Amino acid sequence: MPTIKTGNKVPGFSLPTTGGGTWSLKDAAGRKLVIYFYPRDMTSGCTREAQDFRDLYGAFRKAGVEVVGVSLDSVASHDKFAARETLPFPLLADTDERVCRLFDVIKPKSLYGRKYLGAERSTFLLDGTARLRQEWRKVKVPGHAEAVLEAARSL
Repeated sequence: MPTIKTGNKVPGFSLPTTGGGTWSLKDAAGRKLVIYFYPRDMTSGCTREAQDFRDLYGAFRKAGVEVVGVSLDSVASHDKFAARETLPFPLLADTDERVCRLFDVIKPKSLYGRKYLGAERSTFLLDGTARLRQEWRKVKVPGHAEAVLEAARSL
């Protein structure tokens, strides 16, 4: 599957989600959508990012925007993370990296000298027709959720 570019329509996809169901892109049809990719459940940066989106979730909803988080972690891990942080939006488990590769967020990483491939913290804003309107890559968490909300309001 080729990666998508700003202005292009995102092809439909489905992933397992918190609570044991499946979430599909068509579930957000007609609404703006924020898809944020993060490296791992229950790590400090990812927890802060999830909390920021959680704390602004009411404002996102008021602006007609859905929010979903995606990582390579399992649904079981997502369920624990979502419960611990009382997340009101779904976390999607992309364990086969299919959607991460579609959005080109699988990047070389290094931890304690060990090199591996993992999800780079990135966020994508889609309009109500599933067209990619804006993307943020190599995200720094502080102030990021607020910037995404402002961009979503201006769509």
